Amino acid sequence: MSLARHIDPDDLIHHLQDLPIPSESSTHLTPFSTPYASQRDIPKYTIPQDGAPGDTVYEMIHDELDLDGRTNLNLASFVNTYAEENARKLMAENMSKNLADNDEYPAMLSISERCVSILANLWGADSKREKAIGSPTVGSSEAIHLGGLAMKRRWQERRKAEGKDVSKPNIIMGANAQVALLKFARYFEVEARVLPVSEKSKGRLDPEKVRENVDENTIGVFVIMGSTYTGHYEPVEEIAKILDGIEKEKGWDVPIHVDAASGGFVAPFTHAGAGGPKWNFELPRVKSINASGHKYGLVTAGVGWIIWRDETYLPKDLIFELHYLGGVEQSYTLNFSRPGAQVIVQYYNLIHLGFNGYREIMENCLANARVLSKSLEGTGWYTCVSEIHHPIAPPKTETDTSANYVAGLPVVAFRLTDEFKRKYPHIKQETISLMMRARQWIIPNYALPPDENETVILRVVIRESMSFDLLDELITDLIHVTETLMDHDEVDLSIFHKMRRKGTKKTKHDHHKEKKGSEEGKRLGEGIHRSVC
Repeated sequence: MSLARHIDPDDLIHHLQDLPIPSESSTHLTPFSTPYASQRDIPKYTIPQDGAPGDTVYEMIHDELDLDGRTNLNLASFVNTYAEENARKLMAENMSKNLADNDEYPAMLSISERCVSILANLWGADSKREKAIGSPTVGSSEAIHLGGLAMKRRWQERRKAEGKDVSKPNIIMGANAQVALLKFARYFEVEARVLPVSEKSKGRLDPEKVRENVDENTIGVFVIMGSTYTGHYEPVEEIAKILDGIEKEKGWDVPIHVDAASGGFVAPFTHAGAGGPKWNFELPRVKSINASGHKYGLVTAGVGWIIWRDETYLPKDLIFELHYLGGVEQSYTLNFSRPGAQVIVQYYNLIHLGFNGYREIMENCLANARVLSKSLEGTGWYTCVSEIHHPIAPPKTETDTSANYVAGLPVVAFRLTDEFKRKYPHIKQETISLMMRARQWIIPNYALPPDENETVILRVVIRESMSFDLLDELITDLIHVTETLMDHDEVDLSIFHKMRRKGTKKTKHDHHKEKKGSEEGKRLGEGIHRSVC
């Protein structure tokens, strides 16, 4: 056997590029008739001295992006990836419009205001007694921050009027909270009281723990309509009743902000609703609600919504009156210039689909989620942590709609059964996730929140574009992958980890970030899931 030396592919490529190449003028017959085709790297970290033909640059970037996962098979994300042809036209026609230029684009401003009104009505606002107010945002993260900031300012104003200390605000949320809620607390200097969740509380905020942790410095409670972990709705009405009792007993007026990033466009349309209890502005305790238009609002990434039940819940000193480009406008956002095309597409969806159209799509998503859940459990290899496939008794309707099942998002969170793990101890869920990725399906494998993080789950988000035919392919591939692993005593997948694409060559800055974030990297490696707003 001959000795072999390690080869650095970057050095080899640069060495080959240094070899003399016959000098011939390029005719540029195709995008690949340039030095970038075989003689030169496309610039990555510095701007080139000279430009390059547009079709060449397009092909280079286009081909590199082919290495990304396929958006329709990305089952990890709640973010919508499908747009109708007319929606794409409107997006393209209005892509250059700045939502901040209200005076220049009054029609777009009017459409934005209509969306706010439609959503306020959809979420139970009483237009006869209160005047709802709201704004589009770049996503639910911004919307959550705005809702939290309004609660903090109202708490400060009330405390100052009473001559009390305002230096120790806190906000309550469950350990299943999406990272945007934690960011609000850190960025705006509010103590985050992150309450543990449990199997008993179905992995969501426990109302009794809310009772135990509220005090006079609590600016509000974040309640989630659709946990990103398992799709469960949190009990908004039950928490509201507890806070009503606390106010009667101790005088602490603690508001609720509902993070309905996904559920805000699911619960209002499905036959199941929120499962019976109220969750929106029908509860006086709920002061503000956010939702992501780019999730089940069916717009592509870039739009969220924040609505307050009445303008009195948005402190006036947080609203800026802007004299800009000849006009006067009021603004309460964390951003200024931002695209307006997504707002236009949101209005298109609301008018084009109407209530019944949205209902049909959401019911289809839930029906497909039930099929997947029942299929997985039917194998005997998997058990579901999500519960949207669990029937309620007695059934509410004769037809098979979501009304006859536990309410929640169209999310399937599942894991290997205990019996399976005892019989096949060498088979890991991460292996299943990796092998499904080899088939182009992106299915994350991650731990549940702290106190429940010994349970690791796989999770599939069912979106509008998951057809029944595609679902059949997914189920088939999951079964085939599992059977393949079962047919081998042990499968060494370390090669998968070694061959994961690491992107471009690391710089000193990258190594510094790795060192600084080593603890975070270790945590993520253990399966902590990062959701997207």
